[in-house]
Amino acid sequence: MLKFICLGSGSSGNGYYLWTDSGGILIDAGLGIKTLKRHFQTFNLPVSQLLAVFITHDHADHIKSVGKLVSEYGLKVYATKLVHEGIGRNYCVSPRLHDADRVFIEKDVPFSIGDFVVTPFQVPHDSTDCVGYRIEACGVRFCLITDVGHVTDRIKEEVEAANYLVLESNHDHEMLMSGPYPAYLKGRIAGPTGHLSNTEAAELLANSSSPVLRHVWLCHLSEENNHPELARKTVDGILRSYGIVPGVDFQMDVLRRKVPSEIYVLANP
Repeated sequence: MLKFICLGSGSSGNGYYLWTDSGGILIDAGLGIKTLKRHFQTFNLPVSQLLAVFITHDHADHIKSVGKLVSEYGLKVYATKLVHEGIGRNYCVSPRLHDADRVFIEKDVPFSIGDFVVTPFQVPHDSTDCVGYRIEACGVRFCLITDVGHVTDRIKEEVEAANYLVLESNHDHEMLMSGPYPAYLKGRIAGPTGHLSNTEAAELLANSSSPVLRHVWLCHLSEENNHPELARKTVDGILRSYGIVPGVDFQMDVLRRKVPSEIYVLANP
């Protein structure tokens, strides 16, 4: 049985945990190590069952705790060569990773670890490199796509095939443009290597989701330029305009920045 929990989602720190009875994998480790430990303890999740840490990209809110997870638990960190190079340069990672701690993965090359078959794929973002992850286990296809500057054909393919999907819905475009951010930062967020807006996430779901999709979680919401209920209403409204009804065609939830989600059981579709 495959289970999923979001430990945190947003620029304050990201962490997504998938596990079976045989062990689990953590996707991104951007929360502080004390916060991670507290969440694992609260939900009675043994850290000893962690098999590895997978990193999407090298920004601080995705890698803050990788060094401590490696030093305290002997975990391996899986990332592309460019992401590993970025981790090595990032000021926030302490202690530093050594060669023995790193596992290099390649985009579009699947590999196995424990009960999981993992396939990384390219996601456009202004980091050293960035990937999404397709993870298959227990007859389920789970996909995580965050920090998305623009939607590519590859991303559409993954959304179409997913049973369970974590998808960025970072900002409301009007809030961003009318807000206090300087012009360069607004341009960066809304640009082709920035972040996906509520409307862009909704259009992607409307045009690429399929009948095999069971559940969508909207992730990485901006604290300044979005709101959970606004993201939900925007995506819901656009989907309904296409004849897709969240709660009927698939379930949809919004992940919070600093509050863990419930534990979800990902049933075989």
